[in-house]
Amino acid sequence: MKISDLLGLSYENLRRRKGRTALTITGVVIGTFLIVIMVSLGIAVNVGFDEMLQSMGDLRKVTVYGWGVNGNEVKLDDDAVAQMSKLDHVLVATPYYSPRYLSFNLLAGKNDRYQTGYTELYGIYPEALEMMQYELKTGSYLPDKGVMPSGSKPKIQVVVGEQLGYNFMDTKKKNENSYRWPGMTDAAGNELGPFVDVASDTITMRSQGSEDSKQLEYTMDVLGVLVQDNEKGYETYAGVFMDLNVLKKLESDYMRMNNIKSEQTNTYDQVIVMVDDIDNVEEVDKYIQDELGFQTGGMSSWREQMQGQSQMLQLILGGLGAVSLFVAALSIVNTMSMSILERTREIGVMKVLGCGLGKIRALFLFEASIIGLTGGVIGIAVSYLVSFVLNHFTPLLMMSGLGNILPMYGSKISVIPIWLSVGSVFFATLIGFVAGILPAGRAVKISALEAIRHE
Repeated sequence: MKISDLLGLSYENLRRRKGRTALTITGVVIGTFLIVIMVSLGIAVNVGFDEMLQSMGDLRKVTVYGWGVNGNEVKLDDDAVAQMSKLDHVLVATPYYSPRYLSFNLLAGKNDRYQTGYTELYGIYPEALEMMQYELKTGSYLPDKGVMPSGSKPKIQVVVGEQLGYNFMDTKKKNENSYRWPGMTDAAGNELGPFVDVASDTITMRSQGSEDSKQLEYTMDVLGVLVQDNEKGYETYAGVFMDLNVLKKLESDYMRMNNIKSEQTNTYDQVIVMVDDIDNVEEVDKYIQDELGFQTGGMSSWREQMQGQSQMLQLILGGLGAVSLFVAALSIVNTMSMSILERTREIGVMKVLGCGLGKIRALFLFEASIIGLTGGVIGIAVSYLVSFVLNHFTPLLMMSGLGNILPMYGSKISVIPIWLSVGSVFFATLIGFVAGILPAGRAVKISALEAIRHE
């Protein structure tokens, strides 16, 4: 008897007992559906955690601080940064340097009419901006090698945040009239732009200090404007990036001009390490702590804790669904056992005609597996339907009160990945196969003579 014959005979046997087969398959459908939908809720929680952390910052970014693990003495300098840059999976490692002794005001307009207060300066390696995926709205990134300011009107090449222009105030106006902000409109409802267009207007950088201190003054050469990205941080809003070595040179000149002495030279408060993939962040983070000895921080540690909670939730929810599938397995055992009792005479005839015991066993295992497979496929279909309803009718669910008991941390309540669908169908089929082993074993043990006499 060929496998195709066994499959055809199994199908016919199940079809003859439509009612009992339908009820048994329904049990598998319910079990599969509950497992899939419960696990999908836990997966959605995990995805929601990632969405929440992503909105707070890039998950592939590791922040390295200038102090050691457990108070160990370390030195976060250029050599340490070079070591981090050579690690596997690291795209770029760059200091995020904010000068300790130098700050600038920005001035524009006739007679310096428009001015800013303290401006956030960031010195980084020029290639880091692009490799960290800071998006340009206009212009270009910093050149690979910073241009040191020189001449009578020295220029400083910078890349600035999209809304830096709104940091300028009009010194000839008072109160709210002296400021503008994104989305501000006039009396007619027309949107008002900033007082200064940072991409085209002439802007002067003047160092801040006491009246008797000597000041630096440069023309700001804006090479590019970054797209505001809250996930990246405030620097894309109104920060000013320049080549690390240029910024350090400016600070050094200012300190020398004003006789400022400092023992903190060539060290950084923090370094940003950009990893190629989220899954490799933990490995890089661990190496920097264990081998290089630096304290680190970032979203990855929060992600690990949240993933642990999510996995526990998935186990609990999946366990509840597994109970239903176990009950379905008992139902399959019962159905197949009843089928054997009803088909005892048929089994005897098959044995008398020379059908091997393996073929008889395979017949009942095929029937049980078909029940599991059919129930699994229908269960997955139902799961996708329910998942669609949960994700696309969330407001209605919230209004009905059901949303209060559903775990929702992101944009979706339920997420069903492909591996869960395929795995659930395979598991349901396996449950059917295993549930059919005992009844199939009983079938092959039936005596042929007794089976023929059975009424």
